[in-house]
Amino acid sequence: MSTPSPHGRSRIAALAVALAAASALTLTACDDDSGGSSTSSDTPTAPDTASFSGNAASALASAKASVRAEASKRAASASAAASSFEASVSAEVERANAAARTELAEVDGQGNAMSDVTMTGKPRSETGGLLAVVVTITNKTDKTASYAVQVDFLDSSGKAVETRYVGAEDLEPGQKAQPVAVSRKPAEPVLTPKLAKAQRY
Repeated sequence: MSTPSPHGRSRIAALAVALAAASALTLTACDDDSGGSSTSSDTPTAPDTASFSGNAASALASAKASVRAEASKRAASASAAASSFEASVSAEVERANAAARTELAEVDGQGNAMSDVTMTGKPRSETGGLLAVVVTITNKTDKTASYAVQVDFLDSSGKAVETRYVGAEDLEPGQKAQPVAVSRKPAEPVLTPKLAKAQRY
């Protein structure tokens, strides 16, 4: 085997340098195309669960507790609102209601003033969730009169499961009164108010 001449060795060395430079450019181009990483893989790896601190579960438990506390607070608030509404109604008309009950105890049938009375339901949002009806009493006579009214709350079968009494005293001719009859029964099952008796005296 013959030894290359000095001129031939120079050409080989230049070729080697050129090949090395070309290889370096190719590697650099690959790095740029892959976003700067020379070792990339399209398959994601699972997270290391051993490094989790458990804070997410703790935060979830805290959120649940917060929701429960808020629900409890709202329930207590609704109960307080219902009690407050009922107390305000009772304070205004308790004596008249007692008189109405006494008066109606002696009345046979529906009474003589059914045409003087109408009923309108109150939104539960205004009564703390209680079932309540506004009883509108209008004195349609030409003399001062008092009224006694009985409201029955009926279940789905039509049976009266609760009775409330309201009244209005000394209404002038044409004057109106609007006492409120409030059921103390739970919201379920749903009850239907019915005007049972109305007596003018």
